[in-house]
Amino acid sequence: MSYQYNENSGSLALDSNNNKWLTFYPWVVITLCAFFLFYKYVLQVSPSVMTKELMGEFNVSGAGLGNLAATFFYAYLVTQLFVGPLLDKYSPRYLTVFAILLCAVGSFCFATTHSLFTAQVSRALMGAGTAFATVSYMKMSAMWFKPNQVAFVDGLLATAAMMGALCGQVPLTILVNHSSWRASVLYFGFFGIFFAVAFLLVVRDKKTKNTESLAASSASKLKFSDFAALFKDKRNWVLTFYSGLAFTPVAVLGGLWGNPFFEVSRNLGSTQAASFTSLIFIGLAIGGPVFGFFAGKLGDAVKVMFVGTAISMVSLSIAIYFTNTPLWFFGFCLFLFGFGTGVFMLCFSYGKQMNPLGLAATVVSIINTGDAFFGSFTEPLIGRVLDYYWDGTVVDGINHFSAASYQVALSLLPIYLFFGLLCLFTLKRMEKR
Repeated sequence: MSYQYNENSGSLALDSNNNKWLTFYPWVVITLCAFFLFYKYVLQVSPSVMTKELMGEFNVSGAGLGNLAATFFYAYLVTQLFVGPLLDKYSPRYLTVFAILLCAVGSFCFATTHSLFTAQVSRALMGAGTAFATVSYMKMSAMWFKPNQVAFVDGLLATAAMMGALCGQVPLTILVNHSSWRASVLYFGFFGIFFAVAFLLVVRDKKTKNTESLAASSASKLKFSDFAALFKDKRNWVLTFYSGLAFTPVAVLGGLWGNPFFEVSRNLGSTQAASFTSLIFIGLAIGGPVFGFFAGKLGDAVKVMFVGTAISMVSLSIAIYFTNTPLWFFGFCLFLFGFGTGVFMLCFSYGKQMNPLGLAATVVSIINTGDAFFGSFTEPLIGRVLDYYWDGTVVDGINHFSAASYQVALSLLPIYLFFGLLCLFTLKRMEKR
């Protein structure tokens, strides 16, 4: 079998000649989708290695920096509500290209502005664009891979995402130190333009008789009554809240406040602090597929999520409050924190099992709002707590927060994980009814 390109529809239709191309091309598509996830997490966590530079450039306090970073999540949250239905109804190829271009435009604006308001709008553009990344990946995997391959391909999502988060730590720290934060963000914009062109030229929407009928079926199902049914199902709400509570600690610690906290509490340089933050993302990249494997073997995703979340809560608490432990043990706790958080990836497969398959992208986008919802107010809230406990110390014209202040402010994160465990307990009880 082979694919024939239809110029009018911008899609590939199945023909029967070349089995090798049929096997190879889907991996090309999903690799490019994985690069979008990579791009998303570089953009999301980049403020964590520029906290001092951004506070100095825009003359903001801890709360102000938190608000600047959180505009990413505000836009992500709002856009996420529409991403699933759009990708279920229209061309994933063109929508994804448009989303990548939004990220590039946001990067260019952020890199060149001296206005705090424009910087916030720029971060919002990045958030709106990256809202498509996860759902687009899962939509393309369902479109191009056989049903027995989709679970494995979806499991690779965490690896691709965390590779981006890793590059947003030590490599980006080195780049910022050797050039500037503006030049670094400018490179993000150029990468986005190049990537959007590559995606447009290489990726095609798949059209066969089966996929056309499936698309038509999906579109016909996307009625108000179906959305109402999704929102009326309390399990979807519980799962969405769990997703946000479980992943927000990683997003907050790895995306903004972790590096400065590690520098102060452990007396580390910026590059060293970023390397410890990277251990969180390495753990998450490994934990996602490992917990996925055990969930498949045990056939009980909720129980596996409970174990992973408990590991995450205990290890994060040790990393925050016990600052006199050896560095190797500190790094091990951060790795375990990320490893345990990797279990949250089971939310998506579990959610798709609970709901109609025709609304898979919509279900994923609903669950994916949990992280954006909690991230939108958690980063500025931690900043406000830091400002409240600030002792007035200023270093190089920037507010300097003590390790004790960070410990108080970051106490919110283990609390999130505790409530995540309560969500899983509630979900388990709902299963038994």
